[in-house]
Amino acid sequence: MNLPKTKSTLVRGLGLKEATALNMIDMVGIGPFVTIPFIIKAMNGPQCMIAWVLGAILALCDGFVWSELGAAMPEAGGSYVFLRELYGKNKWGSLMSFLFIWQTVIQAPLVIASGAIAFSQYLGYLFPTDSIYQPDTIYQKLVAGGVVLLIVLLLYRKITDIGKISIIFWIVVIGTIGWLIIAGLTHFHSELAFTYPKDAFTMSRVFFLGLGAASVKTIYSYLGYYNVCHLGAEIKNPQRNIPKSIFISIIGIAILYLLMQICVLGVIPWQTGKDSNFIVSLFFESIYGRTAAMVATALILIIAVSSLFSATLGYSRIPYSAAVDGKFFSIFAKIHPKKSFPHISLLILGGTAFIFSLLFRLSDVITAIIVMRILVQFVGQSIGVILLRYRKTSIELSFKMWLFPVPAVIGIIVWLFVFSQVELKFQLAGVGVMLLGIVFFVVRAIRMKEWYPFKEVIDTKS
Repeated sequence: MNLPKTKSTLVRGLGLKEATALNMIDMVGIGPFVTIPFIIKAMNGPQCMIAWVLGAILALCDGFVWSELGAAMPEAGGSYVFLRELYGKNKWGSLMSFLFIWQTVIQAPLVIASGAIAFSQYLGYLFPTDSIYQPDTIYQKLVAGGVVLLIVLLLYRKITDIGKISIIFWIVVIGTIGWLIIAGLTHFHSELAFTYPKDAFTMSRVFFLGLGAASVKTIYSYLGYYNVCHLGAEIKNPQRNIPKSIFISIIGIAILYLLMQICVLGVIPWQTGKDSNFIVSLFFESIYGRTAAMVATALILIIAVSSLFSATLGYSRIPYSAAVDGKFFSIFAKIHPKKSFPHISLLILGGTAFIFSLLFRLSDVITAIIVMRILVQFVGQSIGVILLRYRKTSIELSFKMWLFPVPAVIGIIVWLFVFSQVELKFQLAGVGVMLLGIVFFVVRAIRMKEWYPFKEVIDTKS
């Protein structure tokens, strides 16, 4: 199959090993280390494992969608390209892809900021008597902002060098989680892990509200399995390596997360863990003492940096792709003359993330990230890939999802369930951002005569 022509000078310098490493370090990050208490508290007991399983099922179902689209359209920008082609480049795809970019310039910096904020909060374990590192102090916010600047500095280099750095980060990620799992299994207490509160499995409204709230956090922890699609123009043999890296990442991380959660429950009473700000640090401290816990915390902080490193890399290619396509501000299309990467896009997203890291709280940021992406990106792509199979198109599918369309349909149902369970203010904010984007797009389309309904009207009058 011939690859789609790209309008860039990006280098295909990432193989399966590097692509998988970038996916996995994006997925792990500091997410599970800060969300475990939220998840336990939302479901009020060890039955929180259900939320982790639901997150894994959703990731696998959605992974089939991303694999099919990523292998067929291996270009920079990921969802921007997918939505544009799925719904028609000069038709609804123009609107859908614009809405994705519109949301990305807001939610991508939020993703980066969330990791930086979590980093600064977890740093508080290493300085327990120093109030300056407690949440929402100016010093804690400056630490978060400094982390964002560090990430931009690390990414300001050639893609081949970034691939090498990703392998180092991947080793730290797998090694740290492996240490946690081994420690947990060798100090496991079944009476802690499997002692459930009364009515833990009663299928009531309270149960589903708790499952919905917990699932938002587990899904946040799984996000990143698609990062390789944003780097499609820089992946070697993308028809093979993109699907493989996605499924290796999802299955590998799901196993690690499930083991990690059950190990934490088997060492720390869930009644204690649900209110802990440093649950993994507390886990290591209860087994090995304070010194080992400090070492583990330092490793967790490195993992946080690695996740931000991978996520920021992928996000920087999205507005770049739209700018190259002539659908976004042209400044984002600029390529570094020597290092061959979209440096302006990186700097703008990094700068916005720096500002967000100084303004917002972690819990609200996590929920906002999920809600903003569900309708346009995740549900939109799943519906689009189903439509793709039932109409004639020039897009060649080198990979096709198994049991089509079951994975896509399951994904749509679960995504909508999660959306329905979050607080109304976040639902309204997500829909509001989308509606504002539609207004902005329509006004621009009328002025530029770019979208076909308005172009036809204007041509008729002329």
